[in-house]
Amino acid sequence: MPELPEVEALRTFLANTCVGRTIARIELAAFASLKTFEVPLSALHGLEVDGVERRGKFICISVGGLWLVFHLARGGWLTWKDAMPLRPARPGRGPLAARVVFDDDTGFELTEYGTQKRLALYVVTDLDKVPGIVTLGPDPMADAFTPDVLAGILDAAGRSQLKGVLRDQRTIAGIGNAYSDEILHAARLSPFKPASGLDAAERATLYEAIRTELAEAVGRSAGLAAKELKGDKKLNLRVHGKTGQPCPICGTTIAEVSFADSSLQYCPGCQTGGKLLADRRLSRLLK
Repeated sequence: MPELPEVEALRTFLANTCVGRTIARIELAAFASLKTFEVPLSALHGLEVDGVERRGKFICISVGGLWLVFHLARGGWLTWKDAMPLRPARPGRGPLAARVVFDDDTGFELTEYGTQKRLALYVVTDLDKVPGIVTLGPDPMADAFTPDVLAGILDAAGRSQLKGVLRDQRTIAGIGNAYSDEILHAARLSPFKPASGLDAAERATLYEAIRTELAEAVGRSAGLAAKELKGDKKLNLRVHGKTGQPCPICGTTIAEVSFADSSLQYCPGCQTGGKLLADRRLSRLLK
Protein backbone atom coordinates (compact mmCIF):
# COMPACT_ATOMS: atom_id res chain seq x y z
CA MET A 1 0.00 0.00 0.00
CA PRO A 2 1.39 3.43 -0.91
CA GLU A 3 1.89 5.49 2.23
CA LEU A 4 2.77 9.12 2.91
CA PRO A 5 6.33 9.06 1.41
CA GLU A 6 5.28 7.33 -1.82
CA VAL A 7 2.11 9.41 -2.18
CA GLU A 8 4.13 12.58 -1.62
CA ALA A 9 6.58 11.46 -4.32
CA LEU A 10 3.68 10.82 -6.69
CA ARG A 11 2.27 14.25 -5.85
CA THR A 12 5.59 15.88 -6.68
CA PHE A 13 5.88 13.87 -9.89
CA LEU A 14 2.39 14.87 -11.01
CA ALA A 15 2.93 18.51 -10.05
CA ASN A 16 6.08 18.61 -12.17
CA THR A 17 4.50 16.71 -15.05
CA CYS A 18 0.82 17.63 -15.24
CA VAL A 19 0.49 21.28 -14.19
CA GLY A 20 -0.22 23.34 -17.29
CA ARG A 21 -1.52 20.37 -19.27
CA THR A 22 -5.13 20.21 -20.41
CA ILE A 23 -7.25 17.12 -19.80
CA ALA A 24 -8.63 15.78 -23.06
CA ARG A 25 -10.67 12.99 -21.50
CA ILE A 26 -10.93 10.59 -18.57
CA GLU A 27 -11.74 6.98 -19.32
CA LEU A 28 -13.33 4.95 -16.53
CA ALA A 29 -12.74 1.19 -16.64
CA ALA A 30 -13.77 0.20 -13.11
CA PHE A 31 -17.11 1.89 -12.48
CA ALA A 32 -17.11 0.94 -8.79
CA SER A 33 -13.98 3.04 -8.21
CA LEU A 34 -15.87 6.30 -8.90
CA LYS A 35 -17.42 7.38 -5.61
CA THR A 36 -19.04 10.70 -6.60
CA PHE A 37 -21.71 11.53 -9.17
CA GLU A 38 -22.73 15.14 -8.52
CA VAL A 39 -19.97 16.35 -10.85
CA PRO A 40 -19.35 14.05 -13.85
CA LEU A 41 -15.86 13.09 -15.00
CA SER A 42 -16.63 14.81 -18.29
CA ALA A 43 -16.74 18.16 -16.44
CA LEU A 44 -12.94 17.98 -16.32
CA HIS A 45 -12.55 17.61 -20.06
CA GLY A 46 -10.93 20.67 -21.64
CA LEU A 47 -9.74 22.08 -18.29
CA GLU A 48 -6.14 22.79 -17.34
CA VAL A 49 -4.39 21.27 -14.33
CA ASP A 50 -3.28 24.09 -12.05
CA GLY A 51 -1.98 22.26 -8.98
CA VAL A 52 -1.50 18.96 -7.18
CA GLU A 53 -1.83 18.54 -3.41
CA ARG A 54 -1.72 15.69 -0.91
CA ARG A 55 -4.06 15.01 2.00
CA GLY A 56 -2.83 11.99 3.94
CA LYS A 57 -2.76 9.23 1.32
CA PHE A 58 -5.09 11.10 -1.05
CA ILE A 59 -3.73 12.81 -4.18
CA CYS A 60 -5.77 15.89 -5.09
CA ILE A 61 -5.44 17.37 -8.58
CA SER A 62 -6.80 20.90 -8.98
CA VAL A 63 -8.42 21.32 -12.40
CA GLY A 64 -10.05 24.63 -13.27
CA GLY A 65 -11.92 25.05 -9.99
CA LEU A 66 -12.72 21.35 -9.60
CA TRP A 67 -10.78 18.55 -7.90
CA LEU A 68 -9.90 15.12 -9.23
CA VAL A 69 -9.04 13.09 -6.14
CA PHE A 70 -7.89 9.50 -5.83
CA HIS A 71 -6.80 7.07 -3.13
CA LEU A 72 -4.75 4.08 -4.27
CA ALA A 73 -5.77 1.82 -1.34
CA ARG A 74 -3.80 -1.40 -0.86
CA GLY A 75 -3.28 -2.63 -4.41
CA GLY A 76 -3.47 0.55 -6.46
CA TRP A 77 -0.77 2.34 -8.40
CA LEU A 78 -0.18 5.12 -10.91
CA THR A 79 1.66 4.62 -14.19
CA TRP A 80 2.70 7.52 -16.42
CA LYS A 81 2.60 7.03 -20.19
CA ASP A 82 4.25 9.30 -22.77
CA ALA A 83 1.84 7.95 -25.39
CA MET A 84 -1.56 6.67 -24.36
CA PRO A 85 -3.12 3.56 -25.97
CA LEU A 86 -5.22 4.26 -29.05
CA ARG A 87 -8.05 2.01 -27.92
CA PRO A 88 -10.26 3.52 -25.22
CA ALA A 89 -10.39 1.84 -21.83
CA ARG A 90 -13.15 -0.73 -21.48
CA PRO A 91 -14.69 -2.24 -18.37
CA GLY A 92 -13.36 -5.70 -17.64
CA ARG A 93 -11.58 -7.92 -15.17
CA GLY A 94 -8.14 -6.43 -15.69
CA PRO A 95 -6.35 -4.11 -13.27
CA LEU A 96 -7.12 -0.86 -15.10
CA ALA A 97 -9.40 1.42 -13.07
CA ALA A 98 -9.15 4.75 -14.91
CA ARG A 99 -7.11 6.59 -17.51
CA VAL A 100 -6.43 10.35 -17.59
CA VAL A 101 -5.44 11.53 -21.06
CA PHE A 102 -4.03 14.98 -21.79
CA ASP A 103 -4.39 16.89 -25.05
CA ASP A 104 -0.80 16.05 -26.05
CA ASP A 105 -1.62 12.31 -25.77
CA THR A 106 0.40 11.84 -22.58
CA GLY A 107 -1.30 10.80 -19.37
CA PHE A 108 -1.49 8.31 -16.55
CA GLU A 109 -3.33 5.15 -15.66
CA LEU A 110 -4.67 4.11 -12.28
CA THR A 111 -4.50 0.36 -11.79
CA GLU A 112 -5.42 -1.96 -8.94
CA TYR A 113 -4.33 -5.56 -8.51
CA GLY A 114 -5.81 -8.09 -6.13
CA THR A 115 -9.32 -9.22 -5.29
CA GLN A 116 -10.11 -6.38 -2.88
CA LYS A 117 -11.04 -3.47 -5.13
CA ARG A 118 -10.79 -0.39 -2.92
CA LEU A 119 -9.19 2.21 -5.18
CA ALA A 120 -11.36 5.32 -4.95
CA LEU A 121 -11.83 8.17 -7.40
CA TYR A 122 -13.71 11.42 -6.73
CA VAL A 123 -14.64 14.58 -8.63
CA VAL A 124 -15.65 17.35 -6.25
CA THR A 125 -15.94 21.11 -6.00
CA ASP A 126 -14.42 21.11 -2.50
CA LEU A 127 -12.02 18.66 -0.82
CA ASP A 128 -14.25 18.55 2.25
CA LYS A 129 -16.74 16.62 0.13
CA VAL A 130 -14.42 13.61 0.16
CA PRO A 131 -15.41 11.62 3.28
CA GLY A 132 -11.95 10.21 3.89
CA ILE A 133 -10.33 13.65 3.77
CA VAL A 134 -12.68 15.48 6.11
CA THR A 135 -11.97 12.96 8.89
CA LEU A 136 -8.17 12.93 8.55
CA GLY A 137 -5.98 13.55 11.56
CA PRO A 138 -2.96 15.89 11.46
CA ASP A 139 -0.25 15.38 8.87
CA PRO A 140 2.89 14.16 10.68
CA MET A 141 5.17 16.08 8.31
CA ALA A 142 3.46 19.43 8.87
CA ASP A 143 5.04 22.11 11.06
CA ALA A 144 1.88 22.04 13.18
CA PHE A 145 2.57 18.44 14.18
CA THR A 146 4.48 19.15 17.39
CA PRO A 147 5.43 16.95 20.36
CA ASP A 148 2.47 18.42 22.22
CA VAL A 149 0.11 17.37 19.41
CA LEU A 150 1.45 13.81 19.58
CA ALA A 151 1.13 13.82 23.37
CA GLY A 152 -2.54 14.80 23.05
CA ILE A 153 -3.10 11.99 20.54
CA LEU A 154 -1.49 9.42 22.84
CA ASP A 155 -3.49 10.59 25.85
CA ALA A 156 -6.74 10.47 23.91
CA ALA A 157 -5.96 6.97 22.60
CA GLY A 158 -5.82 5.59 26.13
CA ARG A 159 -5.05 1.86 26.22
CA SER A 160 -5.12 1.47 22.44
CA GLN A 161 -2.03 -0.23 21.06
CA LEU A 162 0.61 1.97 19.44
CA LYS A 163 0.50 0.10 16.14
CA GLY A 164 -3.20 0.81 15.72
CA VAL A 165 -2.87 4.43 16.79
CA LEU A 166 -0.17 5.13 14.20
CA ARG A 167 -2.19 3.47 11.42
CA ASP A 168 -5.52 5.17 12.20
CA GLN A 169 -5.96 7.86 9.54
CA ARG A 170 -8.42 9.70 11.78
CA THR A 171 -5.62 10.08 14.34
CA ILE A 172 -2.52 10.68 12.21
CA ALA A 173 -2.78 11.01 8.42
CA GLY A 174 -0.57 9.10 6.01
CA ILE A 175 1.12 6.36 8.06
CA GLY A 176 0.25 2.78 7.10
CA ASN A 177 1.33 -0.73 7.93
CA ALA A 178 4.90 -0.55 6.68
CA TYR A 179 6.01 2.78 8.12
CA SER A 180 4.30 2.15 11.45
CA ASP A 181 6.51 -0.95 11.76
CA GLU A 182 9.58 1.09 10.83
CA ILE A 183 8.73 3.92 13.22
CA LEU A 184 8.16 1.61 16.17
CA HIS A 185 11.40 -0.22 15.42
CA ALA A 186 13.32 3.07 15.32
CA ALA A 187 11.70 4.11 18.60
CA ARG A 188 12.41 0.67 20.14
CA LEU A 189 8.78 0.33 21.21
CA SER A 190 6.50 -2.69 21.17
CA PRO A 191 3.63 -2.41 18.67
CA PHE A 192 1.30 -3.64 21.43
CA LYS A 193 2.35 -1.07 24.04
CA PRO A 194 -0.61 1.06 25.22
CA ALA A 195 -0.50 4.59 23.82
CA SER A 196 -1.08 6.21 27.20
CA GLY A 197 1.60 4.05 28.83
CA LEU A 198 4.57 5.91 27.35
CA ASP A 199 6.70 8.00 29.68
CA ALA A 200 8.10 11.39 28.66
CA ALA A 201 11.31 9.94 27.21
CA GLU A 202 9.41 7.35 25.14
CA ARG A 203 7.05 10.02 23.81
CA ALA A 204 10.00 12.15 22.72
CA THR A 205 11.64 9.15 21.06
CA LEU A 206 8.44 8.22 19.25
CA TYR A 207 7.97 11.77 18.00
CA GLU A 208 11.54 11.87 16.68
CA ALA A 209 11.10 8.46 15.02
CA ILE A 210 7.90 9.57 13.26
CA ARG A 211 9.48 12.72 11.88
CA THR A 212 12.82 11.14 10.98
CA GLU A 213 11.55 7.93 9.37
CA LEU A 214 9.02 9.75 7.19
CA ALA A 215 11.39 12.60 6.29
CA GLU A 216 14.13 10.19 5.25
CA ALA A 217 11.69 8.14 3.18
CA VAL A 218 10.36 11.26 1.48
CA GLY A 219 13.93 12.36 0.80
CA ARG A 220 14.85 9.00 -0.76
CA SER A 221 11.74 9.10 -2.95
CA ALA A 222 12.34 12.63 -4.24
CA GLY A 223 13.05 12.66 -7.95
CA LEU A 224 12.25 8.99 -8.51
CA ALA A 225 9.95 8.02 -11.33
CA ALA A 226 6.65 6.45 -10.31
CA LYS A 227 7.80 3.02 -11.50
CA GLU A 228 10.84 3.15 -9.18
CA LEU A 229 9.06 4.00 -5.94
CA LYS A 230 7.90 0.51 -4.93
CA GLY A 231 11.35 -1.02 -5.27
CA ASP A 232 13.01 1.82 -3.38
CA LYS A 233 10.55 1.45 -0.51
CA LYS A 234 11.15 -2.31 -0.14
CA LEU A 235 14.91 -1.88 -0.36
CA ASN A 236 15.06 0.55 2.55
CA LEU A 237 12.70 -1.11 5.03
CA ARG A 238 14.47 -2.60 8.06
CA VAL A 239 11.77 -4.79 9.62
CA HIS A 240 8.53 -4.61 7.64
CA GLY A 241 8.28 -7.59 5.31
CA LYS A 242 11.55 -9.01 6.67
CA THR A 243 10.22 -11.90 8.78
CA GLY A 244 12.96 -14.45 9.53
CA GLN A 245 15.80 -12.12 8.58
CA PRO A 246 18.30 -10.70 11.11
CA CYS A 247 17.59 -7.26 12.52
CA PRO A 248 20.12 -4.83 11.01
CA ILE A 249 20.56 -3.20 14.44
CA CYS A 250 20.94 -6.10 16.88
CA GLY A 251 20.93 -9.25 14.76
CA THR A 252 17.84 -10.78 16.41
CA THR A 253 15.55 -12.67 14.02
CA ILE A 254 12.67 -10.45 12.97
CA ALA A 255 9.30 -11.83 14.08
CA GLU A 256 5.75 -11.44 12.81
CA VAL A 257 2.23 -11.20 14.14
CA SER A 258 -0.47 -12.19 11.64
CA PHE A 259 -4.03 -10.87 11.52
CA ALA A 260 -6.98 -11.68 9.28
CA ASP A 261 -5.87 -9.53 6.36
CA SER A 262 -2.48 -8.10 7.35
CA SER A 263 0.59 -8.69 9.46
CA LEU A 264 3.15 -6.68 11.39
CA GLN A 265 6.86 -7.27 11.82
CA TYR A 266 9.08 -6.30 14.74
CA CYS A 267 12.42 -7.07 16.35
CA PRO A 268 12.10 -8.86 19.71
CA GLY A 269 15.62 -7.76 20.65
CA CYS A 270 15.05 -4.06 19.98
CA GLN A 271 11.38 -3.70 20.86
CA THR A 272 10.05 -6.28 23.32
CA GLY A 273 12.95 -7.23 25.58
CA GLY A 274 13.43 -10.51 23.72
CA LYS A 275 9.82 -11.64 24.15
CA LEU A 276 7.77 -12.92 21.22
CA LEU A 277 4.35 -11.35 20.83
CA ALA A 278 1.35 -13.66 20.55
CA ASP A 279 0.32 -14.38 16.97
CA ARG A 280 -3.37 -13.50 17.05
CA ARG A 281 -4.33 -15.72 14.11
CA LEU A 282 -2.59 -18.79 15.56
CA SER A 283 -4.06 -18.11 19.01
CA ARG A 284 -7.59 -18.25 17.59
CA LEU A 285 -6.89 -21.54 15.84
CA LEU A 286 -5.69 -23.13 19.08
CA LYS A 287 -8.81 -22.20 21.07
